[in-house]
Amino acid sequence: MYQPTPWMITPFAVLLLAIALGPLLVPKWWLKRFPIVALGLGAVTLVYYLGFLPPEARKMVTHTAHEYVSFICLVGSLYVVSGGIHITVKGEATPFVNVVFLLIGGVLANILGTTGASMLLIRPWLRMNKYRITAHHVVFFIFIVSNVGGCLTPIGDPPLFLGYLRGIPFWWVAEHCWPMWAVGLGYLLLVFFVMDYRNYLRAPREVREHLAKPSDQWIFGGLKNLVFLGVIIGAVFVKHPVFLREALMIGAAVASYFTTAKLIHQQNEFNFHPINEVAILFAGIFATMMPALEWLQDNSGALGQLTTTLCYWGSGILSSILDNAPTYMSFLSAILGAFTNTDTVSQVQQLIASGGVGLSQAPEAVRHTYEVLQSSHPIELAAKSVDTDQIRIACLLSVDKLNQLIVAISIGAVFFGANTYLGNGPNFMVKAIADHQKVHSPSFLGYVWKFALPIMTPMLVLVWWLFFRH
Repeated sequence: MYQPTPWMITPFAVLLLAIALGPLLVPKWWLKRFPIVALGLGAVTLVYYLGFLPPEARKMVTHTAHEYVSFICLVGSLYVVSGGIHITVKGEATPFVNVVFLLIGGVLANILGTTGASMLLIRPWLRMNKYRITAHHVVFFIFIVSNVGGCLTPIGDPPLFLGYLRGIPFWWVAEHCWPMWAVGLGYLLLVFFVMDYRNYLRAPREVREHLAKPSDQWIFGGLKNLVFLGVIIGAVFVKHPVFLREALMIGAAVASYFTTAKLIHQQNEFNFHPINEVAILFAGIFATMMPALEWLQDNSGALGQLTTTLCYWGSGILSSILDNAPTYMSFLSAILGAFTNTDTVSQVQQLIASGGVGLSQAPEAVRHTYEVLQSSHPIELAAKSVDTDQIRIACLLSVDKLNQLIVAISIGAVFFGANTYLGNGPNFMVKAIADHQKVHSPSFLGYVWKFALPIMTPMLVLVWWLFFRH
């Protein structure tokens, strides 16, 4: 069994620091050179795996490449399809209307993904509040639509989709994360209503009455793209044959792009720059994080005792300053390394090969793991195509305490991703659109000190106190 040298974690660390500091310290240089940085560091890791490790290491490269293709096909297809839907809003944006809009955005984030929902809704959100737009409108949109709202499905946020690719069942997320979603979203909507109501009262009555005529009118363009959206969502559940899922997503995105009227793309100011940037950066992230994931899996004991508190705050704090997808994967690998037993995995594989013969006589851990696979991966189990990752995830899900650790890193990665512009991809994209439309959005430090610390921190503490402190 090979073990990558810990020194090969360096490209991963360098890339994450570059992503965090490059746009702040050398923005013009970073804008031109980030592809070279990301792909160059990724190439270093690939050369190491393919040229200096035993042939079995290539399985890790192949597996990672498949995960990357699946990830970017989902994010990219949702981005393209959402760019083909245009929403026109007229009339007055009262605090109640704004709360309803953000709530709808939080729900849509689970269907379109946080990136897709953010790109679809940010422009109508800015237009409907244009007569009293302030920084808190931009910030709460990022809090709710670009982050917290998307924690109910693997489609919602990149970390959850990566977990789905590793073997976490699709509906497990909604089943176990909805209480935290309800508390987090409810808290943010309540605080937003109070702040927005005060802002609303400061607007002159004459202005409000003038803008309230005509009455609110919502016009939707490009609704045929809902068909393509349905294809993408349905494709998520397709696992065989290999790459059929990705082909369906790409096909839906291509069909959406070429059948959408140019006027709608112009109205949405649609272009491929944001998704190109995500594709390049994540190509580097996926490649460079291979040694880090394998090291964490083999040396999880170095982190100390993994508790729900450590998983929640650890994954959360790192997701605030780094991207939340690799942070989630790092903690998931640590949990897998600490709590899955190779003997149990081997015995489950033997049970699968025998079609479940001898299940009743199997050890308790083996039996419970197999039962989880029966409920979460019945098709793969019947075809005897369950992979090792799915078995190891099932080992965790079969124990309530370990199941809760995955909940903790899921909520930590998604919720804390709202704490800075760096935490999640849509954050910077929303800020860029707001700045382009000359809407005031806070600076990096202003975002943290004026909004994230005083508003997000109490919510994060509340969620920890209610669900993860035990």
